[in-house]
Amino acid sequence: MPGKGLRLHDRSIFGVARKQFMLKSIIEKQDAAVVASVERTPSVRWVLASLSLSMLLSSLGTSIANVGLPTLAQAFNASFQQVQWVVLAYLLAITTLIVSVGRLGDITGRRRLLLAGIFLFTVASILCGIAPTLWFLIAARAAQGLGAAIMMALTMAFVGETVTKAKLGGAMGLLATMSAVGTALGPSLGGILIAGFGWRTIFLVNVPLGIAAFLLAHRTLPVDRRGPRTNSAGFDPVGTLLLALTLAAYALAMTMGRGSFGVLNMALLLAAALGVGLFVRAEAKAASPLIRLAMFRDRSLSASLAMSALVSTVMMATLVVGPFYLSRALGLDAALVGLVLSAGPFAAALAGVPAGRMADRFGAQRMTIVGLIGMAAGCFILSMLPAPPGILGIAGYIAPIVVVTVGYALFMTANNTAVMADIRADQRGVISGMLSLSRNLGLITGASVMGAVFALASRAADISTARPEAVATGMRITFAVAAMLIVVALAIAVASRARASRHSLSADVS
Repeated sequence: MPGKGLRLHDRSIFGVARKQFMLKSIIEKQDAAVVASVERTPSVRWVLASLSLSMLLSSLGTSIANVGLPTLAQAFNASFQQVQWVVLAYLLAITTLIVSVGRLGDITGRRRLLLAGIFLFTVASILCGIAPTLWFLIAARAAQGLGAAIMMALTMAFVGETVTKAKLGGAMGLLATMSAVGTALGPSLGGILIAGFGWRTIFLVNVPLGIAAFLLAHRTLPVDRRGPRTNSAGFDPVGTLLLALTLAAYALAMTMGRGSFGVLNMALLLAAALGVGLFVRAEAKAASPLIRLAMFRDRSLSASLAMSALVSTVMMATLVVGPFYLSRALGLDAALVGLVLSAGPFAAALAGVPAGRMADRFGAQRMTIVGLIGMAAGCFILSMLPAPPGILGIAGYIAPIVVVTVGYALFMTANNTAVMADIRADQRGVISGMLSLSRNLGLITGASVMGAVFALASRAADISTARPEAVATGMRITFAVAAMLIVVALAIAVASRARASRHSLSADVS
């Protein structure tokens, strides 16, 4: 019996040793799997580089075509009203589809959709470059705009997914910087390419950049998670169509007629208003709505979207008023006008990353208010600005414009950070698309409304032939209106922050 007990004891020792060995093997395998997973996980820096290049491409596509419109009118023997569709087709495609593609990314996977968007943008750029007719070029620009909408909607969503909350502001600032760089680079690069190589190169220049963006994104972006497809039937075709038609009607109402508001514009506005009603009704009944109407009960989100639209409306005033004020009131030639106009985007590009870091350090809501205060101060200065000739006039215009654009960079970075910080993973695409949509709607509205204010304040039938004094007066009144819009946005921001503070205090008490 003692021998039997010994054998049992030995067996138990061997059993424990075997279990320990097996447990050690499992742990080593798990450690190896973790190490392999870490090795396969792309660096956040490379992910941000990929997203930044996508943002640069989409913003460059917006600004580079404007400088080529006179050349395109000559090349295709077309009127300005016809060639302006080269720009409008791109903007309309982005505006009408950006929310829908954001939602589609939430459902199907953001990586594969972003790669498809970059591919489409690149192929459409080739088609633009070889376009035999104007209408072929316009159709290719619409396809290019769809690719740009995908890139714009999903870049911010990817940032929210790959960057920690503590560093989200810095990443948003980097995207804002690349957007500003693309906007500033477009006119100057386009002018050089047209002068040296012809108008086709302003589209073909996107091809090598698009290929680089595709390869970088393919290599660095995290693979889409393959979880249970609980929302595989979550796309809303009726809501998508209604929203696209509504936004198209509004965008056309704001852009057609070059500032004159006629019967067609009013009809399009009425169609847009009807479309809003139908869209709300359809979303209330949809099983998986494109935009959940309940999200607008979140007052912070609604406030952020409203502020983004107001601020973008004001920023368009700098693009509408600036060229006429510099050329007519200050008497600058075209080259100097272009140089002065680039000061604002250049300042925004320099301010983007520091603005993001400030949002991370001091809080996004606080920096939103600081950015709005800067914009209001710059607009008030412009509303009282005299128009002295020479260097004094140029410096007097550049200084407040830089204040406005730096304030804009700080506001947009902080506002986007505040919105994207606490969004559920399955809503990042659609919320990112809504932020971009609010910005685009503001720009479109500003082009029409601020242009109409400028023309009315100048009291000139044709602003291009108005007297310098009238143009200077129009500029001052336009920026006075812009300052009032920023004050409204500032009031919304202060109220939103106060409401958030009260909510936080009540949560701590309970």
